Amino acid sequence: MSADSERLRRILRIKRDGGALEGGDQAWLLERAGRGEVEEAALATLLASIWFHGMEAPELAGWTRGMVASGRSLDLSSFDAPKVDKHSTGGIGDKVSLPLAPLLASMGMVVPMISGRGLGHTGGTLDKLEAVPGVRTELGEDAVLDVLRDAGAVICAQTRDVAPADRTLYALRDRVELVESLPLIASSIVSKKVAEDIDALVLDVKAGSGAFLTDLDRVRELARTMVELAEASEVRTSARITWMGRPLGRAVGHALEVEESRAALRGEGPPDLAELVEAFAVDLAVSSGVAADEEAAVALARERIESGAAAERFERMLHAQGATGEALPESPDVHELTARDAGILGFGDVREVGLAVRELGGGRSAPSDAIDPAVGVVWERAAGDRVDAGDLLCRVHHRGGRGLEAALERLERAVRLEDSAAAEPPLLLERIEPGAAG
Repeated sequence: MSADSERLRRILRIKRDGGALEGGDQAWLLERAGRGEVEEAALATLLASIWFHGMEAPELAGWTRGMVASGRSLDLSSFDAPKVDKHSTGGIGDKVSLPLAPLLASMGMVVPMISGRGLGHTGGTLDKLEAVPGVRTELGEDAVLDVLRDAGAVICAQTRDVAPADRTLYALRDRVELVESLPLIASSIVSKKVAEDIDALVLDVKAGSGAFLTDLDRVRELARTMVELAEASEVRTSARITWMGRPLGRAVGHALEVEESRAALRGEGPPDLAELVEAFAVDLAVSSGVAADEEAAVALARERIESGAAAERFERMLHAQGATGEALPESPDVHELTARDAGILGFGDVREVGLAVRELGGGRSAPSDAIDPAVGVVWERAAGDRVDAGDLLCRVHHRGGRGLEAALERLERAVRLEDSAAAEPPLLLERIEPGAAG
């Protein structure tokens, strides 16, 4: 047996028995995993052991450093402005990244936003951006730097050289049903952000029925873990736990969400979307030193929207990423879903809204599935509104009836019409700062 084979077997035994892996072993393993030199069966065995036993804090920090070191980090040293980013764990109608990135750029920050695609009940930021005709999100490092020089912000996929071990492990976790492991989630997210060469990071960790994680205690644990990991890598980081017990904004569906993002950058978007965009812009403006305090940051963010500077940055970013200027795709058919009874509108399982869009062709069950960017749902009433029987609840944008019946069934299950308004948590539930992360 070769020395490498024996070392791999030793690593697997340590984690199988609940031990903590040392940094040197982790770096050795992850470098080879990123190059495709570790058998998938061995990696799956290791990931399963991590799933069952978890990881101690120093061990997880070493694992995250090893993920970053498995590839190359972006080099943003040529930019004098603060480099910042934001990550969301995802939810129904969560389009915050689309208006936030250009707003931050218009406020004087550089935003190298590496994002992901949708799978399951939530839509991916890259899929939404690619609804814009011509836009490219698969960019090499030189192209990323070119877009940043032109627009100050880029929203793109993980480049080939950024944390390649993460790309290998994430794809495997998805195939073997090991995605929902808090240490693996945290290290996957933070490793990509650290590799962006950023100064400051804010995390949007969602709770509620439309979120990836629904249990508030697990959400807090994930948020604190990510803050600790990023801070350990010398990236100033805070997190907000936000409520995903109802769709965010009115639009759910790729092109529809891009249009709503444009409205938000004109100051005409739904108030809940505007609240989150402003909150994260303020957090990053203060932590990066662009604004002296929250009051100054709020004033700057609002001025950039009112002046049209943020909207102009968005269009500049789209153009730099290949946008042709053609109109967004539109579905040929629209069905109006009306209220069966009178009552106050609420939501039960919000995941059903995302799954309804998937039924229409606007989501994927497997990574290879194609997406129809034009379909989706636009809510005409918000949670807490009183409606009468027959009132319009939402417009369902579909293509020739594909998946419409199943989508309507899911939407009917998602909504509730109550006699009285249920107590609704605030959109911004908690804020987690580095000092409170332990």
